[in-house]
Amino acid sequence: MSQLATKKKKKLTVGDVSFNIVNYLVFGIFTLICIYPFYYMVINTISANDLSAAGAINFLPKGIHFSNYKALLELNGLGTAALVSVGKTVIGTGVTVIVTAFLGFMFTQEKMWKRKLWYRFTVITMYFNAGLIPMFITMKNLHLTNTFWVYIIPTIVQPFNIILVKTYVESLPKALQEAAEIDGAGIFKIFYKIILPTCTPILATVAIFAAVNQWNNYQDTLIYITDQKLYSLQYLLYTYINQASSLAAMVRNSGVAGMSAAALATQQTGTSIQMTVSVIVVLPILCIYPMFQRFFVKGIMIGSVKG
Repeated sequence: MSQLATKKKKKLTVGDVSFNIVNYLVFGIFTLICIYPFYYMVINTISANDLSAAGAINFLPKGIHFSNYKALLELNGLGTAALVSVGKTVIGTGVTVIVTAFLGFMFTQEKMWKRKLWYRFTVITMYFNAGLIPMFITMKNLHLTNTFWVYIIPTIVQPFNIILVKTYVESLPKALQEAAEIDGAGIFKIFYKIILPTCTPILATVAIFAAVNQWNNYQDTLIYITDQKLYSLQYLLYTYINQASSLAAMVRNSGVAGMSAAALATQQTGTSIQMTVSVIVVLPILCIYPMFQRFFVKGIMIGSVKG
């Protein structure tokens, strides 16, 4: 009888039902608040540009068209810039994850020479840096300016990510490494065979941080690159936004009374360009994030700094 009783569905009280209703309602509203800004951008990119510029598109698209995306895809150098952005994101993320994992692992090894000194030396860079001009001079002296590797090398070592990995590795059973050392495994084999497979959640978290940083960053192009063949997608679209805003202002000042309603609906404006660029820049990250989301919370919680 006791087993049958435990299998019966628990009867919800009035308080439980009320709590569930309020809980779903609050989180539903919060979800809509988070989703609405991106939805707002999307409907403004496919709506009539004159209505979008006037702020008339808030909830539903009007005068649907896709000429904004077509115009953006016809930009000169867009394909090369997209290839540069994808390349620096993929390569930069991969190198950052591997180096971060190895440094986080090594900083847990008591036999590492001057371990505490190197760890403190790394962490202190979170709070102090030389500044923009010394950084530029350093990159120039290293002959990294106007090269693809200026996107990769300066971003490899991220102290915050190293702290996450170090704390995560310290939470692993020491018996794993001790057993491998008894079997004659060296430090690199232990790292490759044991640490990497067991650190998947925190490494996925680091990968998200690194990928978002690489994809969204345009200042490295602004500071270090003058060769147009090495322009990133974000920098190219950033310059296009500025140019589009100026051109839109010139059109408004010169007057558009003679234009038809259809021409006004599809004519590029500063608002339409800004919205379209924002969607294109954000969309890849939105597609990638769900693949790593299941690791994200676990990695942050286990790899966080413990008191």
